[in-house]
Amino acid sequence: MDRKNETAVYGSDVVAETLRDLRLDYIALNPGASYRGLHDSLVNFTGGDPEILLCVHEEAAVAIAHGWAKITGRPMAVALHSNVGLMHGSMGIFNAFCDRVPMVVVGATGPLDAAERRPWIEWIHTAQDQGALVRDFIKWDDQPGGIAAARDALIQGAAIAGTAPRGPVYINIDAALQEEAMEAPLPPADIARRSAPQAGAPLPALVEEAAAMLSDASRIVVLAGRMSRDAADWERRIALVEALGARVVSDFKTGATFPTHHPARAGKSGYFPDPDAKAAIAEADLIVNLDWLDFGGTLRAVFGPGPIPAKIISASLDTHAHRGWSKDGGAPYPADIHFLNEPDQVVAALAGALGATSRAAPPVAPALPNVSEETRLTPQDVAVCLRRALGERRSCLIRGPLSWTGADWPVDHALGALGYDGGGGIGSGCGMAVGAALALRDMRSDLLPLAVLGDGDFLMNASALWTGIKAGVPLLVVVLNNRSFYNDEVHQETVAVQRGRPPENKHVGITMTGPDIDVSSVARGFGAWSPGLVSGAAALGDAMAEALRIVAEGGTAVLEVDTEKGYSPAMMNALRTGNEKA
Repeated sequence: MDRKNETAVYGSDVVAETLRDLRLDYIALNPGASYRGLHDSLVNFTGGDPEILLCVHEEAAVAIAHGWAKITGRPMAVALHSNVGLMHGSMGIFNAFCDRVPMVVVGATGPLDAAERRPWIEWIHTAQDQGALVRDFIKWDDQPGGIAAARDALIQGAAIAGTAPRGPVYINIDAALQEEAMEAPLPPADIARRSAPQAGAPLPALVEEAAAMLSDASRIVVLAGRMSRDAADWERRIALVEALGARVVSDFKTGATFPTHHPARAGKSGYFPDPDAKAAIAEADLIVNLDWLDFGGTLRAVFGPGPIPAKIISASLDTHAHRGWSKDGGAPYPADIHFLNEPDQVVAALAGALGATSRAAPPVAPALPNVSEETRLTPQDVAVCLRRALGERRSCLIRGPLSWTGADWPVDHALGALGYDGGGGIGSGCGMAVGAALALRDMRSDLLPLAVLGDGDFLMNASALWTGIKAGVPLLVVVLNNRSFYNDEVHQETVAVQRGRPPENKHVGITMTGPDIDVSSVARGFGAWSPGLVSGAAALGDAMAEALRIVAEGGTAVLEVDTEKGYSPAMMNALRTGNEKA
């Protein structure tokens, strides 16, 4: 139904057409009466543009928008019902904030005019300064007082969300304003001239100074943190590193930033730097910080609290991202040259100044080891089985488990892995998987959308799968079922040992047994194909063959794998002792 030429009649019609004209392709929502006017306008005025993604829970809606943005770099719209929906979705908003991804969250409240409220329900669902619930972990919010102001807020909010450092914005629209009849049409909005500004280029003088510093250094280490998913940016990183003869440390939390088996690699890409990575950093005479997560904390872990002997070039816009409530910016750190730019802009400028071009042959991952059928599969065994089943097929690892490193899952392209969730908010995995897989489908990508989740993460918000299945999104989800929130078992063991108490009690209040949860039945309940608990390498290989067929036909497959507990040594050490000593 094309109604683009019809005139808006109600306030919510203006909101819906503005979301459409901002080219927000989708709006993820769980229905709520506070935006019943907007819902009607999306269905009956704009005719499904943006397309509604019906979600079973608000946190799933936000996570889907998050996954979409991790692939596209563009915001999706989310609608959250009054104060209660905003509280449900707030964990997902925090994840998006910490991950620096754009998102336009539309809220509703009221009627703000108390004389217009229905008894009971519109009183408990009305809040004064509702944006205060999330204001400390969003980029910007507004509560417009008129229809024209609502349109302006949406346009401004989308631009702010898409301006680096990117992040979620929240626009709260009065329920009565949505249902208010228009007295006269609004003049056309000049949306094209109010889009997100392009980030400024690095200062030429700083580029010249940094290029000279790099040329004089002999032991350069690059810490590749939050970087773009653009293939050209990926190639420029490789070219610059090879031209400098530098070493590279990357982070599994931020996804694919550099080939995992390139000769320049220092250590394995993990959730914390491993001993080889830390040794390379300690020996460096020049460290390049490309928006590394908690760069100051990593320096402290390597050098202790004293001065840093190496020179430091830093490229990050993170100083603009927060005001102080959230400490996700990490520990403070020094820098001899600090670029206030996105890191890939700095890489491009330095590569140009140094005439860097890639000259090395593409790295090749080592041969896959054998997996024993005699014992329960470890998370590392599962990685081997999945890679063997995929063969030469390229994939996008939307989410990997805490127990994996780059040695378990090699990447050789910019979308090879998307990293973690930003804020450590367990329960986002299924939603992000659906959002990212939706983006890959719309891009007509040949990459297999793959999410490998822990059983706890899966069970917290498995309902997100239903949204993807309803929308016909192809997706493969592998659930590592160790029947435990295992991360905390390590912590409980650590505390018990420190206090001289029985470490064998570490599982109490943490393991999900008696009864075991049938993960496969949960997945089937939402419409996914799932064959039941898969035990052993041979059975996993057979199940993967059928799962790949299901996904190729546009379906969602969920493989529940009987898995041993375990983390990498670096992860275990970090959990037991704290990252500052890891």
